[in-house]
Amino acid sequence: MANALLIVGSVAYDTVETPSGSVTDALGGSALYSAAAASLFAPVHLVAVVGTDFRLDDLEFLRLRGVDLAGLEVASGKTFRWSGVYETDVNIRHTRSTELNVFADFSPQVPPAYRDDEVIFLGNIAPKLQKHVLDQVASPGWVALDTMDLWINRTPEDLHTVLQRIHMIIINDSEARLLTGLPALIPAARRILAMGPSAVVIKKGEHGVFLVMRDGFAALPALPLDDVRDPTGAGDAFAGGMLGCLAATSDYSLDGLRRAMAYGTATASLTVEAFSFERLRTATRQVLDERYRWLHEIARIPEPLGA
Repeated sequence: MANALLIVGSVAYDTVETPSGSVTDALGGSALYSAAAASLFAPVHLVAVVGTDFRLDDLEFLRLRGVDLAGLEVASGKTFRWSGVYETDVNIRHTRSTELNVFADFSPQVPPAYRDDEVIFLGNIAPKLQKHVLDQVASPGWVALDTMDLWINRTPEDLHTVLQRIHMIIINDSEARLLTGLPALIPAARRILAMGPSAVVIKKGEHGVFLVMRDGFAALPALPLDDVRDPTGAGDAFAGGMLGCLAATSDYSLDGLRRAMAYGTATASLTVEAFSFERLRTATRQVLDERYRWLHEIARIPEPLGA
């Protein structure tokens, strides 16, 4: 049986506008996107907070996929809400509003049954809260962390402290440059390795993703999609797919991470094809395996010409 994966992050209602349409108060949040993806591979333990206005029935599809919601706190007040709009180039997004609501006072409490989980994903929350989670767990085999420019700019010391306690960081290219002050991504990744992690994953949107470890390097293209409707949550779904695969295999070698990164790419590609959880809600491992094989074929190159 696969190891359990502990996911700590946000649950939200999103209002999103893209060139393909719009949705209002759609299910969102880093914890949910990553849990929906990870649950296709392994049991998931979720720690997050929602308000009394949250529709718990919205999470039934996650329960049916083996996501344990005992760590979901219901606090008095409103659920975190985010609103944003994407330009014609959907790589460019503008935030219209952010209402933290009950998420502003979130202090993650890890239930005793979750504290021995083998794999942990610390979603995009304040570094001091990520540290608080690590202080509550036993001895995980693999801890991955997400962060953003807000924490890099405002709480760099807290972030550097947490980086010394994790195995992998998953960030995008602009965050890697901001964190290190280096314009070139490979030197930036190597500088981040020196901060503590064993692996650095840098996402480049439609241009793919790469992984740097002390003993190796891997890169993958994004899948060529004809219809990108909503990129919201794609990065979290990527992380969830990758961490779910690692929980299922316990293979933290370069090849194991390369495989997991490919499954992360597959789950992200599903996410962007529809708004909110429309694609992840009905996704199956068979569909992901098909996309994995598609990616494998795209990334494969012929043997060298030889002498």
